[in-house]
Amino acid sequence: MTTQVQTASASRAGILSALFAIALGLGIITLTGHVQAAALHDAAHDVRHATGFPCH
Repeated sequence: MTTQVQTASASRAGILSALFAIALGLGIITLTGHVQAAALHDAAHDVRHATGFPCH
């Protein structure tokens, strides 16, 4: 009986993780789809500089 409970719990955790990842991904796509291109470029540019990657 204990094995079945642990398996069901692990399965539920996997499903919840997948649903969270899907929701997060759709949220990011939706938000970036509504942002103006210049603002998105500036944000990416600032992140590149903050992490130490040269970009120009």
